[in-house]
Amino acid sequence: MADNVPALAVTGATGALGGAVARLLAEAGVRQRLLARHTARLPELADTPVFAASYLDGRQAASALRGVQTLFMVSADESPHRVEDHCTFVDAAVGAGVQHIVYTSFMGAAPDAVFTLARDHAATEEYIASREGLAHTFLRNCLYQDVLPTFVQPDGVIRGPAGEGRFAPVARTDIARTAAKILLAPEQHSGRAYTLTGPAELTMDEVAGILTRATGRRVLYQVETYEEAMASRIKAGAARWQAEAWTSSYQAIAAGQLAPASTDIEQLTGVPPLGFEDYLLRARK
Repeated sequence: MADNVPALAVTGATGALGGAVARLLAEAGVRQRLLARHTARLPELADTPVFAASYLDGRQAASALRGVQTLFMVSADESPHRVEDHCTFVDAAVGAGVQHIVYTSFMGAAPDAVFTLARDHAATEEYIASREGLAHTFLRNCLYQDVLPTFVQPDGVIRGPAGEGRFAPVARTDIARTAAKILLAPEQHSGRAYTLTGPAELTMDEVAGILTRATGRRVLYQVETYEEAMASRIKAGAARWQAEAWTSSYQAIAAGQLAPASTDIEQLTGVPPLGFEDYLLRARK
């Protein structure tokens, strides 16, 4: 690998989070390399080499990562084999000589988490942490604010078994700027796990009210049982694992596992995160 190839790599740069991190690093004058399955979709940044890499192909990933010291690893798309793909990529990173992985995990990641996908993140965290000589930083993100409007069904109703539970959704832009801040000096964050949330804990009923005010369209929240939620999602064509993931995300809210709100974003960046209503108002401009 040529000496002039940057030692910081960003994955998932074709997506909203990885792309935002890459742009922020470029604005800060940080040299980086971008990794993606489809390099043609990567943002065009000056003096930024791009490499084709897949989490499924360890040999290709190891080649793309050779010479990298710090890796920003955006979690792979949801799938039944995501943990296996993550482990393949981590093995490739270690084999290529990567010294530090900053991984986008999920709030409350634990082997017994109610949200099934948070268990996947816990398994990935454990695997990264188990690799000798590999430093790590975990960013445990709450649900994204920009995803919440997609929870509204065509009839204007959000349905799910969240009950009166509270959660602290976060703007993806706040996660991106926090990640970029950490990547400027990753050694200061070695061995740390940060919980990245918005500033307020909301019920789904309050989310519906905010969406009503911000969009002018009446949105309501209707509590479902677990059985009702699973049945409706499977009827809509979701695979059982996917229906379980969606349903359990609501159950995690009901169980209080996506609260309380954290101050980590403001402490790390000096700027408080956006509230959900403020995010929606900015997005409309």
